Amino acid sequence: MVETVLCYLIKDDSYLMLYRNKRENDMNEGKYIGIGGHIEKGETKEEACIREIKEETGLTVNRLDYHGKVEFQNDNYKELMYLFTSDDFSGELIECNEGTLCFVKIDNVLDLNIWEGDKLFLPKLKTNELINMKVVYKNGIFEGGYNLWHIKNLLNQCKIKHMKMVKKKVLLY
Repeated sequence: MVETVLCYLIKDDSYLMLYRNKRENDMNEGKYIGIGGHIEKGETKEEACIREIKEETGLTVNRLDYHGKVEFQNDNYKELMYLFTSDDFSGELIECNEGTLCFVKIDNVLDLNIWEGDKLFLPKLKTNELINMKVVYKNGIFEGGYNLWHIKNLLNQCKIKHMKMVKKKVLLY
């Protein structure tokens, strides 16, 4: 499973978003996403997040706030993404070779062209709730997502051994 980090930098009630419009064969092309990327061998998730922010934005992060994790599944591709925010950073924005950087009011982010799965966790970044979600796509099309904390509790209470998502519904057996 690929491990990644994603951070939303906060300034003046806005998130720094990256509009992916500069790389060829980019699975995120045309989408707005936070700042992040792959965790390199030997890095902690925090170190990876700080490095990715510096590389993509030129900004130096002084503090990260951890919000949890989201597991993405798209056919045979699986990714575990660790989510962060930060309102404590400094420096000047640079031009990013992956896309266009822009601050977007937090209340307007869900109106952007973002991944459907991102719409599930983005509102939770404003709360103190620790995120533990799974988001499923099939052939790049959003199938659904769910909070793993709630599912684990349900499975334990009902003594259910397996679950599977089919056509945006969770099957328990």
